[in-house]
Amino acid sequence: MKTSTFRRVAAAAALGLAATLAAAQPQGVSASEVVIGTISDLSGPVAGYGKDLRNGMLMRVDEINAQGGVHGRRLRLIVEDNGYDPRRTVLAAQKLVNQDKVFAVIGTFGTVHTLAAVQVQSPKGVYNLFPMSLSRDMYEPVDRLKFALLSPYFDQLDAVVPPLYKSTNSRRACVIYQDDDFGHEVVQGAESGLRKAGTQIVEKTSFKRGATDFSSQVARLKASECDFVVMGTLIRETVGVISEARKLGYSPVFLSTSSAYTDLIPKLGGKAMDGFYAATTAVHPYLDDASEPVRAWAARYQSRFTDAPTVFSTYGYTMIDLFAKGLQKNGPQITADSYGRALESMGELPTDIFGNPPMRFTPTQHLGSNKARLSQLQNGRWKVVLDYDQFK
Repeated sequence: MKTSTFRRVAAAAALGLAATLAAAQPQGVSASEVVIGTISDLSGPVAGYGKDLRNGMLMRVDEINAQGGVHGRRLRLIVEDNGYDPRRTVLAAQKLVNQDKVFAVIGTFGTVHTLAAVQVQSPKGVYNLFPMSLSRDMYEPVDRLKFALLSPYFDQLDAVVPPLYKSTNSRRACVIYQDDDFGHEVVQGAESGLRKAGTQIVEKTSFKRGATDFSSQVARLKASECDFVVMGTLIRETVGVISEARKLGYSPVFLSTSSAYTDLIPKLGGKAMDGFYAATTAVHPYLDDASEPVRAWAARYQSRFTDAPTVFSTYGYTMIDLFAKGLQKNGPQITADSYGRALESMGELPTDIFGNPPMRFTPTQHLGSNKARLSQLQNGRWKVVLDYDQFK
């Protein structure tokens, strides 16, 4: 074969191989980087959550890149603000998927928002990983593109309601909830937990997303003589409901999911928030009694962002750390399906420095863990009152 002919054949073969590899390689993945996105509230009613979540994610991205990335690829995180508006969430998802060409969207905040974003992501084969929405819809039914991190709201309440209801000698249970997918999941979890406690909900009352006045709802709970109230609430709704109850001299047991486990509750509501219960996994990083690894981590965080970290900072950090572990397990050749298979084959991941439970994904289970524990606000600080191994 003549040299020129050989070169043409070799060049054609190389082009063909390159085309094959390009076709197999999903969007957002190149020889030098993996592009990922996140959608959170940075300017709306739960911006206090969203900013800390973003900061935790950025911190872990920076650390991974400083160490050379994963298999030689750096991570590039694109952050989109949805203002806690589902319409803006859709626009953000469209930008990330169609314009930025991300490989995965990680840590989207809110159930309604994640469900909306997935409708944009799934047709393009973009992973939806570890959303900051603890709804069962985030991992059921099993889908190759959907993986969730921690105990869903349903499982949290199913676990914590029975022991708390019995230990507080409660007699009548009610629910106040945000009228959307998140709130309905809370209601279902409360119903299941109360059945285990041998009782049922005697009154339900709801509010629309963005509500600020809860006087009628709290009056209804009080009139129903409820002494145990499960709350499908976030930051200001939690403070608003409990503050209104205190004004009326109404003091039932108040319990919420991890959606309200934040230091912003006592900061905004003050002493009146003492006694409030919430389910959680990771604990808020109070630096005066944190472990040495957490104190070292918090010092790095404060150096990077000035503010002290919160539990949502730890969630963001954990999400990116787990994403990188999946990339490491995957190996250098990433395809549309290989990353999901890598997550499924990692085995059990031990508890981390923040107190999250051990996690494991399998081909039939895309939820990392369904365990939760129970904390209470005491003198303005969260204290674990039932740990993972203390539920009967």
